[in-house]
Amino acid sequence: MDISVVIPLYNEEESIPELYEWIERVMQANNFSYEVIFINDGSTDRSWEIISELNQRRPDIVKGIKFRRNYGKSPALYCGFKEAQGDVVITMDADLQDSPDEIPGLYKMIKEEGYDLVSGYKQKRYDPLSKTLPTKLFNATARKVSGIKNLHDFNCGLKAYRKAVVKNIEVYGEMHRYIPYLAKNAGFNKIGEKVVQHQARKYGSSKFMGLNRFVNGYLDLLTLWFLSTFGKKPMHVFGFLGTLMFFVGFVAAFCIGVDKLWCLYHHIPQRLVTDSPYFYIALTMMIIGTQLFLTGFVADLVSRSSSGRNDYQIEETL
Repeated sequence: MDISVVIPLYNEEESIPELYEWIERVMQANNFSYEVIFINDGSTDRSWEIISELNQRRPDIVKGIKFRRNYGKSPALYCGFKEAQGDVVITMDADLQDSPDEIPGLYKMIKEEGYDLVSGYKQKRYDPLSKTLPTKLFNATARKVSGIKNLHDFNCGLKAYRKAVVKNIEVYGEMHRYIPYLAKNAGFNKIGEKVVQHQARKYGSSKFMGLNRFVNGYLDLLTLWFLSTFGKKPMHVFGFLGTLMFFVGFVAAFCIGVDKLWCLYHHIPQRLVTDSPYFYIALTMMIIGTQLFLTGFVADLVSRSSSGRNDYQIEETL
C-alpha cells in the first residue's frame, strides 16, 4: 500500500464527507493505493455514524477507531499509527483546513527525496492574531530546544512520515506537537518542510483555542527535553544535584564544627552550634542532597517503564 491517511477528529460531522471525497479524488488522480483511518476522539455529534457509512461504502479503504471518551490528539495519532499499513503515512486535521492536494508532493519528498518526515508549513494562515503570535513564539522555542532549525511550524497537522518512523516513535500525552523532536530522538534525522496551503475553516469553530494549550505546550517541551536528555540516565541529573547539595552542606557543617573546636581550644566564648542558622542550612542541604541521590536510584529503576501509558479504551473498530 502506498499511503495511509490518518485523521484524528472531534465533532467534525459536517466536514468528514467532503474531506473523504477530496482525498479520494486526489488518490485516484495519482493512482495511489491507499487507506483512510478516521480516529473518532469521543465525538458527541454524528461523526461516528458518518464514518460507519463511509466504511460500508468502501470497507477496503475506510477504517475507523472510536474512543469511548475524548482522550486528545496524541492518543488518537498513536492508535492511528499503530493501524497504518502504507509505506508513507500522512496525517491531517478533519476540519478542511489541510488540503489533500498536498499529498502527492509530500509523498514524493518521502519516497523520492529520501526524507524520513516532512512537516507542512502554513506561511499564510487564516487564524486570528491571538493564535498566530503565540504560535510563532512557541515554534521559535521548539526550534531552539530541539535543534531542528529548519522547521517553522512544529504543530502543523499536515505531515508525512516514512512508515518506519511512526512504528518506532511513541506519541503520548500531548506530545503530538513535538513529533519531529520524537523522530529525531529515535534516530530519524532527515526531517524536511514543505510550504502548504492553509484553508479557512468552513464549518464550526476551532476545538483547540485557549491559552492553556500554549502553557501545556511549553511544559510538554520541557518534559520531552528532560526525557530525551536524561530519560535513560536520570541518575546523571538527580545524582549530580544530590551530590552537589550534600557536598556543600557537608563543607558548611565541617566549617561550623572547625570554628567551634577552634574557639573551645582557645577558650573563646562561643554560642551553641545549634543556635547558628548555618547549622540548619547545612543540615537541610545534606538531607535534601541524600534524598535527591536516592531519587536518582529509584528513577533509574522505573525509568520509562509505565506499561499502561498508552492503554486507551476503544469502543469499536471498523
